[in-house]
Amino acid sequence: MIYCVVPSELEDQLYAKLVEHYKDNGNVTVIVDRRSGPDRRTAGANAPGGKRQVRDRRRSRIPGTFPATDAPDD
Repeated sequence: MIYCVVPSELEDQLYAKLVEHYKDNGNVTVIVDRRSGPDRRTAGANAPGGKRQVRDRRRSRIPGTFPATDAPDD
């Protein structure tokens, strides 16, 4: 699925033309971007809840040492 996103400021000029242009292509859907308000990605530490914490969720290694893996002398 391919989305053709039209900015809300250009909806009157472009939306009907793009829908008509892509009417025969079932893989394309024309939508209008209706998002508003501040961009949450740039809020940083000022966002509600404070600073984002990134954690490493991989399993930790087993403590200790590993046995020698040298081949025996024949």
